[in-house]
Amino acid sequence: MTKTEEFLKLVQESDNIVFFGGAGVSTESGIPDFRSVDGLYNQKYDYPPETILSHTFYLKRTEEFYRFYRDKMLFLDAEPNITHRKLAELEAAGKVRAVITQNIDGLHQKAGSRRVLELHGSVHRNYCQKCGKGFDAEYILNSGSGIPLCDACGGKIKPDVVLYEEGLDRQTLEDAVFYISQADVLIVGGTSLAVYPAAGLIDYYRGDKLVLINKSTTPMDGRADLLIQAGLGEVFGQIS
Repeated sequence: MTKTEEFLKLVQESDNIVFFGGAGVSTESGIPDFRSVDGLYNQKYDYPPETILSHTFYLKRTEEFYRFYRDKMLFLDAEPNITHRKLAELEAAGKVRAVITQNIDGLHQKAGSRRVLELHGSVHRNYCQKCGKGFDAEYILNSGSGIPLCDACGGKIKPDVVLYEEGLDRQTLEDAVFYISQADVLIVGGTSLAVYPAAGLIDYYRGDKLVLINKSTTPMDGRADLLIQAGLGEVFGQIS
């Protein structure tokens, strides 16, 4: 039995699957990965992306933050790929209990997944820091070149994404821990497992069906019960 056949058998036999995914889930939708060879970390800017996407930088150079953010973080025309769609189908079939994502693009919801835990927030939620009014991603994208301002009170708008130096949402973390600790099968895909505290969530899995699907090696490869070094689309595309 090939590794992919083993994977398909696990999916077929389980009704308590949790999927934990990173940037590699969305690269096949045209959204760049931060750490791959052609990812954002290897492009040239006045500042490295992790500096621009920090809480300190946002406070001190908000206009420059938004120049980068509009250009490199908002992919509103992106469409869900086969992995997003298959996960939504598996949830509808009563097999996938939750999708836990490090991505902020909203593509899991666009594909039809209902129980999505967004560890790092979403570009689709933005709020006025003065009056709290909410705005969608289109408002940010179409708000000119400077700092987007609230149309109600004129306050600065901040995206509901977790920047470097900011903590993850406590409730989202607790929910992720709950689903992972209760899972029969945990599928981890498209993540380097290098960003904490998100990567540490795997420690809460108690089962013996940890599936790791990633093109490159990760620090957790040795812990996987089933390790598949391939693109997610290649693997998920075989789910009937």
